[in-house]
Amino acid sequence: MKILIINVSLRPNSPVKFFPIGLGYIATAIKNAGYDFDLLDIDAHRYTDDYIEQFIRTTSFDVICMGCIVTGYKIIKTLSSLISTYQPHAKIIVGNSVATSIPEILLTRTEADIAVMGEGDETIVDILNTLAEGGNLEAVPGICFLHNGQVVHTPARAYIRDISSLPFINYSLFDAEIYAEAYKNVANEDVPIPRDEIRSLPINTARGCIARCTFCYHVFKTVPYRKRSADAIVKEIKSLVETYGVNYIQFADELTFNTKKQALELSEKMLQENVNVYWSGDCRGDLFQEEDDVVIIKKLKEAGCVSMGYSLESSEPAILKAMNKKIIVEQFSKQTRLFRQAGLATITSLVIGYPQETPETIRKTLECCIENRIYPSTGYLLPQPGSRMYDYAIEQGFITDQEEYLLKMGDRQDLRLNMTNMSDDELEACVDEGLKRCNEALNVGLTTDQLLKTQFYRKAKESEI
Repeated sequence: MKILIINVSLRPNSPVKFFPIGLGYIATAIKNAGYDFDLLDIDAHRYTDDYIEQFIRTTSFDVICMGCIVTGYKIIKTLSSLISTYQPHAKIIVGNSVATSIPEILLTRTEADIAVMGEGDETIVDILNTLAEGGNLEAVPGICFLHNGQVVHTPARAYIRDISSLPFINYSLFDAEIYAEAYKNVANEDVPIPRDEIRSLPINTARGCIARCTFCYHVFKTVPYRKRSADAIVKEIKSLVETYGVNYIQFADELTFNTKKQALELSEKMLQENVNVYWSGDCRGDLFQEEDDVVIIKKLKEAGCVSMGYSLESSEPAILKAMNKKIIVEQFSKQTRLFRQAGLATITSLVIGYPQETPETIRKTLECCIENRIYPSTGYLLPQPGSRMYDYAIEQGFITDQEEYLLKMGDRQDLRLNMTNMSDDELEACVDEGLKRCNEALNVGLTTDQLLKTQFYRKAKESEI
């Protein structure tokens, strides 16, 4: 059975290249199950459309696997059509949230054959074994597929309780050198290494999130938050240092630290094992609230942490309630003060455009960022299928054709859907003005076209000027 894995490119014009950590786990599971495969890594090599078409036209596969977040629906639809045209007998398997959140649309409006629902580490192996043996897909839990024009949902698969037991990603299956080198384009300015010397690969320390924000959807949304042990994380870091010479790790999680105990255990393990790398992670905006927590934060810094991300989203209480954030601005500000007191950088994000949004709420939110001396990663509300705000957009008539909306989805920095009482022009002008004021007040040095699309901007450290 000839298998192809495709890593799509969501942002082909961006200098940033993120290693596809979810696909990495899937590729590792396939390889460990004894299956060989070819890899078409479009994002790593930025292959042209002509190259991709020629590859699909001139090669032959029995099974083709791919996936991405739901904002890449158009890409999956285009590739599926291309595959169906030149390789009509190939089975197309799609995973990640583009499958989990919209299986019916995916299977009825594209040429995809099988949608993997949720966690795919075990599911993909069961699918391949079933296809190889000519078995019945209905026996495979955790998938959807078409049968006689109807979408068949098999029983849900039990989630993997101990994710520390999962094998480390086999980075050698990909061109790891490309990703290790490319990460210098995304590492923040707080990494105390000359940018040209940064070598980085991501590590997943946990799956899922304890929060249920109304704007968010992720493939682990219906299962409990699970964390890997400090032992497993440190072993993987040391493996990447030894094999690829990495000196910076980005913890690629929705929530790296759910508790202070978890943060302390990892930092102490890293210090105990003398893991000499820098790293960044994420936590909730209310995790550190006591004055004594500075001791833990300093321990994180001592263990190599250079920055911690946690979201403000909005400073308006009514919007935070609508988001189901269960955090108040005072908690965000206090945590930021504690991090600053410990000498650790902080990163935050905003979601602009809830129905309650007004010019005043936008102004107050950006003022909050200025007061806390954080320039935010800002985006517009982009309702994702499976989220409460997506349902709201349909109920209120903002989305009348779901596939039309899905085909227009993309980066959240571009206004795709306006559910406020402001016009598009007024909403964008308020955001631009607020970010401009924040940029000037904090002396960040962004140009006008970088205010929103900050992923294309990396501030040079003094040693590089």
